[in-house]
Amino acid sequence: MLKHSPPARTRLASLVLASFLLALTACPGDEGPDDDGGTPVTDGGSTDGGNTDGGDMLPDGGSYDPGPQVCGDGKQQRGEACDDGNNASGDGCRANCMEVESGYVCPYPGEACVKAAACGNGLLEQNEVCDDRNTESNDGCSADCKVVESGWTCPLQGQRCKAAACGDKVIAGEEECEDGNAAKGDGCSDTCRLEQGYKCDVVGQPCTKTTCGDGKKEGTEQCDDGNHDMGDGCSPLCVLEPKCVNGTCEARCGDGVILPGDTTEECDDGNVRSNDGCSSTCKLEAGFACVRVTESPPASVEIPVVYRDFCGVNSGCKTPVATHPDFNDANGPEQGIVGPKYGPLGADGKPIYAKGAGSAVTHGKTAFDQWYRDTPNVNVTEVGTLKLNKQANGSYLFDDQTFFPLDASGWVGLGKENLLKDNNNIDRNFSFTSETRYWFEFKGTEVLTFLGDDDVWVFINRKLALDLGGVHGATTGTVSLADAPTVSALGLVKGKIYEVVVFQAERHTSQSSYKLTLNNFETQRTECKSTCGNGTIDPGEQCDKGNENGPGYGKCSLTCIWNARCGDGIIQEADGEDCDDGNTNARDGCSPVCRTEVG
Repeated sequence: MLKHSPPARTRLASLVLASFLLALTACPGDEGPDDDGGTPVTDGGSTDGGNTDGGDMLPDGGSYDPGPQVCGDGKQQRGEACDDGNNASGDGCRANCMEVESGYVCPYPGEACVKAAACGNGLLEQNEVCDDRNTESNDGCSADCKVVESGWTCPLQGQRCKAAACGDKVIAGEEECEDGNAAKGDGCSDTCRLEQGYKCDVVGQPCTKTTCGDGKKEGTEQCDDGNHDMGDGCSPLCVLEPKCVNGTCEARCGDGVILPGDTTEECDDGNVRSNDGCSSTCKLEAGFACVRVTESPPASVEIPVVYRDFCGVNSGCKTPVATHPDFNDANGPEQGIVGPKYGPLGADGKPIYAKGAGSAVTHGKTAFDQWYRDTPNVNVTEVGTLKLNKQANGSYLFDDQTFFPLDASGWVGLGKENLLKDNNNIDRNFSFTSETRYWFEFKGTEVLTFLGDDDVWVFINRKLALDLGGVHGATTGTVSLADAPTVSALGLVKGKIYEVVVFQAERHTSQSSYKLTLNNFETQRTECKSTCGNGTIDPGEQCDKGNENGPGYGKCSLTCIWNARCGDGIIQEADGEDCDDGNTNARDGCSPVCRTEVG
């Protein structure tokens, strides 16, 4: 608001712009008030001891003050674009007086700058029905700020517009799909966001399921490399995997992992979909409040698992499926099938066979290499998850003592293999392998325990840490990462990210068990809510000034986090600060406007 001005100075900001143009074209002899309130001068005259340059007129028709240039003294000296009597940015006049900030006009030295009347300035003004701080259409508010577009609502001036309603067959705001209803469970949720495993290509039509592994990235898939391999950057669930080498990981937007100390990602909510608070490039989005949530421990964790089903000896294999000699054949435990201990994984992330032409329970490298690789007419692949539930002691446990995940699928489901009896005389689908992977931040307290049959190999940091090879009954093995020699042999360093891989094989009747226990598991994720701009400081927000949110020094941003300001502990010299002690207290050496106090 202008203070103590002559009647002519109470004009609207739009008229101020007109007066500025008139001042530039004024004829010699036009008069205006001097900038410091002195006697009116003509263009080229002088009344206060200083000469003026006929081309250097102020917007109100007066001359620049001839004194020394002092930003913040309320007098506009030559070289200054404005001077509103202070050294603060964000109020229209930059702290160094060298720039009039976007969306403002500063016609009168010593007085507050005023908002320029214009569509896109974030203010709802005459003849406007919306103003979302831009002059672009198709975002809810038309380019001229005169129309709220169909399917949208713009409840807060200066903030992004939103979808008016889910189910109206118009995709708007944060909506990703519109199938014509507000029901969930059909591929398009009750808030019109895509549901996992679906694509919704046609507005108003039912959604359809996607097929992970077909080489086409669709719907909610983050990636699709056309295979069922793990550890290659794209999981068999079509989710991005972390890419880590010897504990050092590449920051990958959408992998759901916020790396310790990483500053390249502002957020990572485990997807690469925009309009949910965290963009497809892992940047915070306007209108949302986002927080990093560390769950230690969560109630449960799910890790992907790949099963490969084989038709074993005497299993009634039907053409063209080949009988595999390593399954339902010999019995007996045997270490060193993939040795030695602390030996490496192969370049493709699979175990390296170490028994030459064969062993007591295996039949050579060619047959073994098929265990964990897709091989037509030898194995058929299924993808699922293992859910580990939190226990009272803080560990995570998956425990299934009748572990037969493919009884109704695999070769049996395709009619190419017969079911065989287990020790309880129940028909089961034996002869399969499983592979699962997960990542963890090494702290030196982790413990992994496995109980199962038959073969089990655990690799940590791509080195063999546990060998329970061979065909045997339920056998237990433990890897403790609190053990110094083990940690040294595995090459682990605290604070870095490492991969654990568990390979398992079920190779003989008449039982199957799988028990995996993990200790000291921790995850971190980003959670966003569409609350920024409502004028209330909600969880995850540092500030919320409602319609006043926006860019500029000292202001609350459009993501409800403070922009640079006095009191943030950082000296912003470009904004006129010469000190900042982290507060806005007076008489402590640094004033409430971050200028050094004298005396």
